[in-house]
Amino acid sequence: MNAKVNINNRAGASFPVRRMNFDFEQVPEYWMNGSAGLTHFMTALSALFPAGEKFFIDSVRAVRHHPALKDNIELQKEISAFIGQEAMHTQEHVGFNASAQRYGHDVETLDGYTDKVIQTTRKLMAKIAKPVGITQEMIDLTATTALEHFTATIASQLLTNSYIQELMTDETMKTMWMWHAIEENEHKAVAYDVFEGIFGKGLKLYALRTSSLVIAMATLFVVQSYFLARLLKQDQQLNFNSLREIYSYAYSPSKGVISGMGKEMLLYFKPGFHPNDLDTHALLEKWKANLGF
Repeated sequence: MNAKVNINNRAGASFPVRRMNFDFEQVPEYWMNGSAGLTHFMTALSALFPAGEKFFIDSVRAVRHHPALKDNIELQKEISAFIGQEAMHTQEHVGFNASAQRYGHDVETLDGYTDKVIQTTRKLMAKIAKPVGITQEMIDLTATTALEHFTATIASQLLTNSYIQELMTDETMKTMWMWHAIEENEHKAVAYDVFEGIFGKGLKLYALRTSSLVIAMATLFVVQSYFLARLLKQDQQLNFNSLREIYSYAYSPSKGVISGMGKEMLLYFKPGFHPNDLDTHALLEKWKANLGF
């Protein structure tokens, strides 16, 4: 591992904030098994993170002092650690995205597009839902819970799918994605607990959180696919071989990272669902030991 890990757990939360400081200077252009297609797939995903994780932080921070939460000391600790971890994820993905930019891949523009999509979608959804008593804070927070379920689920795939791990042939990038995956599972319940702590449960809120997942996943698929096609086209790699590799990596029924998420993603629609219903404790302990945390 090329990063010196500085762990900060002064908040006393159940998970720490790790400052990694990865060095992306030596990361090759096509760091994923020498494949332009697979590398661009992951770069298109990474382009979503800086603006996306800032949105997560802003959504939770906006309500953390709500009367229903302000005296919940344990949850306040978790919120602080959640914000810290997401801030570190943003920092490292900004660093990687900058390294891709130096190879001539225009990730900076994609980052700007991500922010525009987030802001446009959240405001539109709040406007549509306002007549039934749904506020902007509710929209933002329930979108965060939906996207946190997605990130925790894809993180579990990265940590369990040996085929995917073998394709991550650059150790810096493999460590970055596995570190990110660990932390997404460590804090996967925080936004959900904040949402339920303020707004509670019930049919209306079930409809809100499940519809938010549908909208978030449809938007995410369209945006990431557009980013991928744009990166491939700019790099003159939009061809059959690249698309075949991407299909095998992401969508093949037997080993694809996206297709493998289906069962866990659908659990979000179960009434009474909670992120901690998916027990990843042993998996995280294994990977924390592997990475020397």
